[in-house]
Amino acid sequence: MKLLIASDIHGCAHATRELMLCFHQDDFDYLVLLGDILNHGPRNPLPLGYDPQATAELLNQDADRIIAVRGNCDSEVDQMMLTFPMMADYNQLLINERRWFLSHGHQYGPDSLPPLRSHDVFVSGHVHVPEIIQGPHCYLLNPGSITMPRGGHPATYAVYDNERISIHRLDDDVVVNELKLA
Repeated sequence: MKLLIASDIHGCAHATRELMLCFHQDDFDYLVLLGDILNHGPRNPLPLGYDPQATAELLNQDADRIIAVRGNCDSEVDQMMLTFPMMADYNQLLINERRWFLSHGHQYGPDSLPPLRSHDVFVSGHVHVPEIIQGPHCYLLNPGSITMPRGGHPATYAVYDNERISIHRLDDDVVVNELKLA
């Protein structure tokens, strides 16, 4: 299974177009969205290219290949614009005997993990900072943000393919970090 994993779109149609171009060019099985899909949030500035309606239209074209969870900026109104479910606080996948726990990060996070085994993968966004590490309790993945990255990082997303997780820059697809799952 090949996954493209992104978080914190915050209604930016420009970044969504770039993300969907990557999704279609590299023939991914699923697009995993970790919340904060359409709304910029009251504490954030309006992102360049903010257009939640266009963002929803772009994503809805591939609704049957999207797995999503709700972020702290997502609401029932956002769900009414999207044709794929995105209101669950978490989701889980089973890939090669490994549980992937998907969460935005504001309820479950690296400091408040659900029960996981050492070979499982906890995936969250929320902090807008990319990270892949083998933590003491499980692997931790944060793809960063494609719209409002923080900490001096570029806009990023993650890829899972053949037991390898990598983080890529959105603007040129350069790999900035990579980890082989043991």
